[in-house]
Amino acid sequence: MTSPKRKRSRIIPILLVVVISAAAYIAFDLLAPRESKMRDFNADEVARLETAMWRSYYDRQQVKLFNQMTELLRSQYNLPLVRSNVVAYEAARAAFVFKDGHNRADYEKALPYLISFYTSIRKVSDIPFDANRAAHLELEWWIIHRQRHTQEPGALDRALAELAAELYRVPLERVMDHARLRAEAMTIRDNRAESGVATEQDWAKIETLLHESWRSLKEAVQS
Repeated sequence: MTSPKRKRSRIIPILLVVVISAAAYIAFDLLAPRESKMRDFNADEVARLETAMWRSYYDRQQVKLFNQMTELLRSQYNLPLVRSNVVAYEAARAAFVFKDGHNRADYEKALPYLISFYTSIRKVSDIPFDANRAAHLELEWWIIHRQRHTQEPGALDRALAELAAELYRVPLERVMDHARLRAEAMTIRDNRAESGVATEQDWAKIETLLHESWRSLKEAVQS
């Protein structure tokens, strides 16, 4: 009969191998070189996931939003499993820090998470965009959207276009249709929420506009 001491002496080396293997996998996942062909995204898949993420965000379903973001990062940005989860946390954290804010000072608390998010994307991107500027542009359109009733017409369109122009390093005018359609989708959601609740028909229209928006962007950045 095997003694408890001898059983432990057999189990400990196995556990060590498992722990070392897991640590090596995580380190490789987080640190190994990776490249994302930024212009080769699937426009329809991005639109589907963005629609889902909007719904999760407005319903305050943080776990669902996190999972949807990891799927987007893996499928469209070529991030491996562990890294996609780390980067998704930064994005989801930024979104909900911003959501709970009431003024610009509050909103800017989301900026460190956005900088970390875009820095991670920049590390795998084949386009040399400025991660710090992209983070600031992302936050700016969030603020303009939040304060839409005090903004000039077209302010949101332009803010969205400025972010896309930075990320893909293309002229601003080339991505204006993408921005306009995306802003229109946001406006439908906002108007319906202010008068009640967005219906399934509203969300279908929103998703249609987002499909058009991301297809327009793909055509713009590949032309």
